Amino acid sequence: MSLASFHYAFRSHDEMMRELIAHVVEGESTAAFAALRPGDDIHSSLRGGMQAFLDYVVADPGHEQVMQELLQYAMRTPGLDALATEQYQAYHAAAAEVLVEGAAAAGVEWTLPVGDVARLVVTVTDGVTLAYLADRDAAAAARVLDFAATALAALAVPTAVRAASQAAPPTLAAQPIRSVR
Repeated sequence: MSLASFHYAFRSHDEMMRELIAHVVEGESTAAFAALRPGDDIHSSLRGGMQAFLDYVVADPGHEQVMQELLQYAMRTPGLDALATEQYQAYHAAAAEVLVEGAAAAGVEWTLPVGDVARLVVTVTDGVTLAYLADRDAAAAARVLDFAATALAALAVPTAVRAASQAAPPTLAAQPIRSVR
């Protein structure tokens, strides 16, 4: 791209990087949202969403490799480190949106703050992405996602159970012990 064309489309290198990050995060989250099915249990929703992400990576590994390289470039370039932070904030926000929708569709609530669960999802998908880029073993990546979906699903409880436990009277163990005399 000529310099004139670049400056016609973008005011700065930073703006181009931000637009690229937004475009990639939108594509990844769109794939995960498309995998959600009303009535699916949370394990199936998690597994389907993470598989959709993996399918996105497998379909164009070079695309994801460029994103990894841009992240590394931003982290080591003075003045661009904020872009790396923004990239991960966008990943966490997108994962949180999918988790909220998936939980609602499955009739569950997260036992941890959804932001913390989103960070776990992003950490898992990052690891799976890097491993896949290194070995191109989609079957191994899928096995990791199976395990991750099971572990993450354990962080959810049915909405009715959570509401009942918050409204339930104290249990016998929580009541003071009285003397029988």
